[in-house]
Amino acid sequence: MEGWKDGRNYYVARANALERNVSLYYTVNGVRKTIQYVDAPVTPDTWHTLRVSYKSQGIQVSLNGKTYIDTTDNHISGAGKVGVWTKADSVTVFDDFKYNLPSTP
Repeated sequence: MEGWKDGRNYYVARANALERNVSLYYTVNGVRKTIQYVDAPVTPDTWHTLRVSYKSQGIQVSLNGKTYIDTTDNHISGAGKVGVWTKADSVTVFDDFKYNLPSTP
């Protein structure tokens, strides 16, 4: 998603099958803070679609087509990069990864 500046300043959206939730974090100067987490049906051993939409200060996080987080945040601004992330206590496989630039009028 946009908003990734470097390895110490970025946003993370996560679907967690161990805790069965979807969460959104920001990291500034290497310190991670929770923006929001919401209970969600993230089942293990199942393919899921996690979608993050980032526009200006608005961030939406959806799981399997349902929006679970719809918020604003201004800790990191401007264009950035996108990537994937997983924790060591999780088995995660990524497939069909896509990044769409927003259209300009």
